[in-house]
Amino acid sequence: MKRLKVDLGDRSYPILIADGPLQNVGVLMRRYSPASKVCIVTNTTVRRLYADVCVTSLQNAGFKVSIVALPDGERYKTLRGMDRIYDGLIRAGLDRSDAVLALGGGVTGDMAGFAAATYMRGINFVQFPTTLLAQVDSSVGGKTGVDHPGGKNIVGAFYQPKLVVCDLSTLSSLPQREYRCGLAEVLKYGVIKSATFFSYLEKSGREILDRKQGALEKIVAESCRLKAAVVVEDERESGIRAILNYGHTFGHGIETAMNFRTIKHGEAVAIGMVMAAHLSYLLGLASAQSAVRVENLVSSYGLPTKLPRGLSPAKVMAGMEHDKKIIGGKWRFVVFDKIGHALVQGGLTRKEIAAVIR
Repeated sequence: MKRLKVDLGDRSYPILIADGPLQNVGVLMRRYSPASKVCIVTNTTVRRLYADVCVTSLQNAGFKVSIVALPDGERYKTLRGMDRIYDGLIRAGLDRSDAVLALGGGVTGDMAGFAAATYMRGINFVQFPTTLLAQVDSSVGGKTGVDHPGGKNIVGAFYQPKLVVCDLSTLSSLPQREYRCGLAEVLKYGVIKSATFFSYLEKSGREILDRKQGALEKIVAESCRLKAAVVVEDERESGIRAILNYGHTFGHGIETAMNFRTIKHGEAVAIGMVMAAHLSYLLGLASAQSAVRVENLVSSYGLPTKLPRGLSPAKVMAGMEHDKKIIGGKWRFVVFDKIGHALVQGGLTRKEIAAVIR
């Protein structure tokens, strides 16, 4: 089992990466949580796949277990969906000494984390991500929240888990489209933080797309390592952590414009990364060759690089209006000056932004 650490003083926690730890989740939780009761928050799809083995392991470790299973999909990531979680926590009688276990993808983890942050003003929670996107990104760093018609993740809180467990075997159940969506976040780390990792991703596409064990361990561990380093430096996104939003401002605008339907988060981020690469070139920061390398890498993993047919740039701009990265009414975008080094550029005009939305 590979072990990383998010070093945040008394709120530090480990990230465990291995093939098969789901069967031992009870033992792992017992090491890091004093809870007597655990509520598993999941969705209907993941419940069918993994809930039984998770419940058995937790019960064998002495926990009293309950389950809240939400419908599967980003469109259920709402305050109404949160009410279902709170109802489940109350019915199960959880108190401040108990814990929430997020079992699922990014939507599940964000909602379960927000529930844990706000139920009784905060109880412990553990992230057990079962998708690639969640393992490499959303489960690490303590961002929790839900969507609102005015914007994605606009209601939320920073709240760190006690433990993150990445079981690589769960990735075998992902449909190829979902798996590729997770790869968008993996590619992001190469662009913003590591030229070496970017080169690896360029050379190793076949092994990664085929989900070879060594490749899976490499991309999950390296992505978590790079993200953890950023989170440790800037936990609450007052500075460098903003670079983790590379491609996301454009991506969130696309998702909002499409009412969080049809397109998936990873696909929207992939398009956003290409737009941000061309913006980096337009601003005179990055070379044309670097922008092309980013677009080619995204395309090589079977991810989209342009807006879906019928979606107008004007709608995307409107969807971006309430993005959290707009500070004091000023547009800020994550761009890069070279592969492996990102920065935040402020004061951009609508004309400059619109020029790359296509």
